[in-house]
Amino acid sequence: MCGIVGYIGQREAAPILLEGLRRLEYRGYDSAGLAIHAPDGLKVIRAVGKISSLCQLLNSSPVSGTFGIGHTRWATHGRPSENNAHPHQVNGLAVVHNGIIENYAELKSSLIQQGRAFTSETDTEVIAHLIDRELRSTTDLLTAVRRALSHIEGTYAIAVISHAHPDHFVVAKNFSPLIIGLGESENYVASDIPALLPFTRRIITLKEFEIARIYRDRVELFDLRSGKPISATPQTISLTLQSAEKAGHKHFMHKEIFETPKIFTDTFLGRIKRNPPAIVFDECRLPDPTEISRLIIIACGTSYHAGLVGRHYFEEIASIPTVVEYASEFRYRRTVLLPNDLAIFISQSGETADTLAALKEIRARGLKTLAICNVMDSSIARAAEEVIYTRAGIEIGVASTKAFTAQVEVLLLLALHFASQKGLLRPADLSRFIEQIYRMPALLEKQLQEEDSVKQLASRFVHARDFIYIGRGINYPLALEGALKLKEISYIHAEGYPAGEMKHGPIALIDEQVPVMALANRGSQLKKIISNLLEAKARGGIIVGIISRGDSETRSLLDHALEVEDVDEYFQPFVNTLPLQLFAYFVADLKGTDVDQPRNLAKSVTVE
Repeated sequence: MCGIVGYIGQREAAPILLEGLRRLEYRGYDSAGLAIHAPDGLKVIRAVGKISSLCQLLNSSPVSGTFGIGHTRWATHGRPSENNAHPHQVNGLAVVHNGIIENYAELKSSLIQQGRAFTSETDTEVIAHLIDRELRSTTDLLTAVRRALSHIEGTYAIAVISHAHPDHFVVAKNFSPLIIGLGESENYVASDIPALLPFTRRIITLKEFEIARIYRDRVELFDLRSGKPISATPQTISLTLQSAEKAGHKHFMHKEIFETPKIFTDTFLGRIKRNPPAIVFDECRLPDPTEISRLIIIACGTSYHAGLVGRHYFEEIASIPTVVEYASEFRYRRTVLLPNDLAIFISQSGETADTLAALKEIRARGLKTLAICNVMDSSIARAAEEVIYTRAGIEIGVASTKAFTAQVEVLLLLALHFASQKGLLRPADLSRFIEQIYRMPALLEKQLQEEDSVKQLASRFVHARDFIYIGRGINYPLALEGALKLKEISYIHAEGYPAGEMKHGPIALIDEQVPVMALANRGSQLKKIISNLLEAKARGGIIVGIISRGDSETRSLLDHALEVEDVDEYFQPFVNTLPLQLFAYFVADLKGTDVDQPRNLAKSVTVE
């Protein structure tokens, strides 16, 4: 959840670390800090709030040194404060950490009994004290870190710097992401690729239970548990610096919404054949669908909503029974698994803690596993037997947008592939699906050109306190996702419901102050949802609808409407997603909230 950076080289470290932290701020922004190896000792600078607060401190009191580590925090243990900010310093060393130390309370109690004093409420300070204790019996920093981590239960990516070790710092990983960037006579570490893009394209992704010494001219890798040296082949990443910039948009979220047509194309390229029609996933080995007894989709948040859409695809197109589980709930229930189940894990970051833990449990129980991820070589991508990448590119905005569309698209392609393999789709039927997929980017572009009408509608609801979203069938998950987007970035209380459930409780909330957003496209569910709208309207509710273009009959029943392209029901999630995302975006922007970095949230949820 937090962001880590590190640099060692010939240049001044502080500006490089600050640039890296700025690019990782989406991972957490409760506080930030640096530890710089200066000639006269280790200098630690920390500030509450965003990176800008830390920049102001350094502008007024510059710190010189050519290597150091930095951190931007999303609070788990201890409120946001300067004392709880990282790095945590004990004597001549400092530590930054991303993750959760599950046994920190007992470790802290033991360390206090040994006479050690703590200055923060965090779990991370325990790590610093353990390493400092080990340095009493060894002069080797890596050995001290290894010994200290042997006492720890939980998850971590850490970087450790010591004034007594002027030529290197140490990093280690278990569960939380950490990447090493390789330069010329300088090297870097970071939690995520965007922090490295201004400086290098050559990277090594640390795997579970690996530890490394980072020197100016080399990197030494070791197995964390055995201490034996290991080797890793560097990768060259193709992402550009411009891909992580706003490119003229006011916010990353706005930019990423507008990238949807491109990523839709990128996601299907190479996976569709027109003559003869076929859906192929050459990058992985998919099981024979006739041997799959059931699909279990496991995810969190927006990815969970994508999974709910996928359930419709798998059951209706491919005739495969499908269940969708919250990873955080699945982990703690004694689920009955069938021998021929296929478990699909969806995560934008590929680092979602609950999803990764569920994946490891499923693998331990012998089931086949498939990951759908956006980030290459992420923990979930590596842990699953097979992986399909969504190709959505870097997503900086905390509220996921284009990645959601890419996830739903992959699930559709996967359902079409399974249906074809089972002989459920005639070539002519598959060709019709394929032609609609090829048409979709142009339709999405057209949809984005109508953002002014969405902005005008959003201006009417800036002061709303509550919002209800309803949908039926394949659009019910879109109601959940639309409500989630609104609450995430505008802080308006919003809930999504199946439209048929309105009269089983939620209708009690309806009055003149509670608007209802209805997904009312043409299709098999339209007459039913119109009945639900009329029920809400009779109670005084303000009715807003997303409707198919030219549907004047449904439009006449609404107070406000946004029109989308009239497409097959299986493609409605794609055209409906854009106005829902833009509506949430404009409400938040007009309210003046921090769209890209909403309070209390972070992009990659690497803690339970």
